[in-house]
Parts: sequence; C-alpha cells; structure tokens
Amino acid sequence: MTFELKQIATICSPFCDLVNMPVQPKGAKDVYATIEFKEEYQEGLKDLDGFSHVYLIYYFHKVKEPKLSVIPFNDMTHTPRGVFSTRTPMHPNSMGLSVVELVKVEGNIVTIKGVDILDGTPLLDIKPYIENFDKVEGEVRSGWMKASLDEVSSRKSDDRFIQK
Repeated sequence: MTFELKQIATICSPFCDLVNMPVQPKGAKDVYATIEFKEEYQEGLKDLDGFSHVYLIYYFHKVKEPKLSVIPFNDMTHTPRGVFSTRTPMHPNSMGLSVVELVKVEGNIVTIKGVDILDGTPLLDIKPYIENFDKVEGEVRSGWMKASLDEVSSRKSDDRFIQK
C-alpha cells in the first residue's frame, strides 16, 4: 500500500532556528503566526473562523533521520524513552501535532496564537478543536512526563534533534 500526503499550506512563524524555540504550545502562548494556504484549498477554510482552537498536523521538514529512542526536552531525568511515548520530531513519519488558538481567517491566510513551530513548516491538515469531542474526562495519566506546567512553559529547545 502506498499513499501520498499533500502540503496544503505553509506555517510562517517567528522561529527561524531550531535552537531556543519553545518545545510545546504552552511555552509559546503569546506567539503569533500565520498559515498561508494554497489558493486551491482556500474554499476549505469556510466556517473555520467560528472555532476558538484548531489542531495543526504538519511535517517536521528538518528531520533527516528518525530515532526510536530519544531523551525528550521535558524529561528531567534524562532517561532515553521510546519515541512513540514522546512528542519529539524524531518519529519515523516526522509528523507534528499542535493545538493552537485561532485568531482570524482572511482569504487564504489563517492567523494563529500559541505557536511552537519552525518557520516554513509544511502544513498537512487543520482540524477544529471541538470540546464535546476532544475534552478528556476522568483520570488522565501522563506516563513518564512529570514536568510541571511552569517547567513545560519555560522549556526551550537545544540542538539534540538537529542532524549535523
């Protein structure tokens, strides 16, 4: 089986370097960015402006070689973890997922807030956050991740996932 993904837009953010970027949207809560959709996909943006938040599904275009074991930025014990238990960019398919605030939609440009994404990142899909679908009820476990909200919010990236 083969399949093809299409880039529908490009994320334009203030982060031009992988080092010292926020590593999660919580650490970039006041950072604005725009998404420039290809004209052929503009019609699909109709009615999106009624939502407060959206999921962005994007391609980590700077990842050259995935790894199955990594030390994530928010692991204070510096323990190697299986890549599928992390949000690092080193996954075999190098796809990212972020929930961001939707500020406005104008033509083929979507303005968002709370962005921890590198400038020029290809967007594969955008989906609305719907509280009645997506809000998790009951007990929530975060596995090995023990960093506090303050620690997550202040964590910046370093060069550990940059291929040299």
